[in-house]
Amino acid sequence: MRRFITLATIALSAAVVVTQWQRVKELGRQVLSRRGEEISVSANENKATVRRSFEEVFNQGNLDAVEEIFASDYVLHDPTSPEEIRGTEGMKQYVSMYRSAFPDLQQTIEDQFAEGKKVATRLTARGTHQGELIGIPPTGNRVEAAGIIINRISGGKIAESWANYDALGMMQQIGAVPAPGEQPSSTPSAGQEPPS
Repeated sequence: MRRFITLATIALSAAVVVTQWQRVKELGRQVLSRRGEEISVSANENKATVRRSFEEVFNQGNLDAVEEIFASDYVLHDPTSPEEIRGTEGMKQYVSMYRSAFPDLQQTIEDQFAEGKKVATRLTARGTHQGELIGIPPTGNRVEAAGIIINRISGGKIAESWANYDALGMMQQIGAVPAPGEQPSSTPSAGQEPPS
């Protein structure tokens, strides 16, 4: 009888251990599943923040949204700019420069990927050169330029951006730089009189 009780106790203990192990495994699966959902939601939220920067700030010219979307210590690395664009005020000036030169500016998101705190966006910008751009007088030319921008998100806001776009193609389209095989334009630079 003692042997039966010992075997029954061992069997019962084993059943308890197996049941507990199954519960732990299921709890682990649930935690991992929820963790994946949190990462997915976070990536989607980061992409939505970046989309807002293109749609509201650049396309609509809503400079008030800059404070909501960009961190106060924001940094933009733009290879066409002699200095980094810093802070929300710097971003407002940057956007104003492009919106003044291209009042009908529209940036279309072609692809967008997010991983962790970074969002990569491939886009196409289109607009009509109707205002001065870095000393180049308006030409009325339609411009289309492709680009890729990587944004780092911190605290729900864009903290840093690395931009790379077809600046040469844009300058060729407005006539500031001749296209390959083209003769230099006789368009006067800002402050110069046209040839007589």
